[in-house]
Amino acid sequence: MTLQEMVNDSKSIVFFGGAGVSTESGIPDFRSVDGLYNQKYDYPPEMILSHTFFVQNTKEFYDFYRDKMICLDAKPNKAHLKLAELEKAGKLTAVVTQNIDGLHSQAGSRTVYELHGSVHRNYCTKCGKFYGIEAIQNSTGVPKCECGGVIKPDVVLYEEGLDNDTVEGAVKAIANCDMLIIAGTSMTVYPAAGLIRYFTGKYLVEINRDATAIDDKCDLVIHDKVGETLGKLEV
Repeated sequence: MTLQEMVNDSKSIVFFGGAGVSTESGIPDFRSVDGLYNQKYDYPPEMILSHTFFVQNTKEFYDFYRDKMICLDAKPNKAHLKLAELEKAGKLTAVVTQNIDGLHSQAGSRTVYELHGSVHRNYCTKCGKFYGIEAIQNSTGVPKCECGGVIKPDVVLYEEGLDNDTVEGAVKAIANCDMLIIAGTSMTVYPAAGLIRYFTGKYLVEINRDATAIDDKCDLVIHDKVGETLGKLEV
């Protein structure tokens, strides 16, 4: 069966996406040849984006975060737009994403489970007051709340746990759908990658530029760009 035939035959589709969904919007991923892990910094990105580094080297964390993690010029691509269209048509029940760029919501998707948080939400670690992305972007050094506390991005750093409500929502969506499309993810980042074990539906589809460990478990594997592939779907 083709991807189009599977979509036509499905009543509830869930999309599970990773960094490869946003690369077509100009946002670098972590592990590809030109990704963040292959660029030169004083510390490895994985160390900088850890809870320990945030606490111990807060200014250096924000220097990197402002430079590499905030991509406000990025716009939703064909993948984001098609998923929003599928949701509006009643086909797609949820988007589960490992990305923190907020592009799914910007494209019009309403039910989005952001497993790793969002750069658009930030909060004071002292009083809990929430701030928009401007609080980080327009500040220098360590961004501070009016109460004096440090403003922290509402993103899940290494060594931090995922939000329970977000995980529960994602698990419920995956467990209840009849088609799961996994796209743009290496399926190596846990616990997020482990969520697909809850899928018991009819069609498991993978769209990814490179082969992954779940290729042999899928009903359909497409090695191509996510946006180009989804953009061809008729809703």
